[in-house]
Amino acid sequence: MTDKQDTLPFPPAFVPKVAERLFESRTILIHGEITSRLAQEVTAQLLALAAESDDPITMFVHSEGGHVEAGDTIHDMIRFVKPRVRMVGTGWVASAGTHIYLSVPKKDRLCLPNTRFMIHQPHGGAGGRTTDIRVEAEELLKMRDRLNRTIADATGQSVEQVEKDTERNHWMSPEEAVAYGIVGKVIESSKDL
Repeated sequence: MTDKQDTLPFPPAFVPKVAERLFESRTILIHGEITSRLAQEVTAQLLALAAESDDPITMFVHSEGGHVEAGDTIHDMIRFVKPRVRMVGTGWVASAGTHIYLSVPKKDRLCLPNTRFMIHQPHGGAGGRTTDIRVEAEELLKMRDRLNRTIADATGQSVEQVEKDTERNHWMSPEEAVAYGIVGKVIESSKDL
């Protein structure tokens, strides 16, 4: 059995201090799998920071993706709050992580030099009765079309090009992601913000 301390991102003594500093600096971290719990935490942080002031919020994203609807929640909440949100990609920004990353205008989509990006179609794992599988398949097709349109709108690519590119995992370097329209600018330090 794992000790709870082993699962914390920081030593326990530093957690409140780190959270306080991040709040004061108006910084939100999205690291790891996109889950409903993460969506709840990010929503709470966005609403709290928006209630505090209209000053910009900086969000760092390093995620392999995850639950699409949790990604939808974060994507929509970023657009919902009044403060400007600047997105900084780091490590990898993939799948639902890319969906979240694309929630802000291109000029506010930044990344560090070693970030990789990946887009693809949503995955499903339906089982059960044939009629249930059919319903799940129809919903996945709707979700795929909606996500492809979101990528196309945010990048300036045609929906047809995005459909082609998301047939399989489509990986991009920072430079390729800039050319595709995902990234606005590659930055190297906090001075570039």
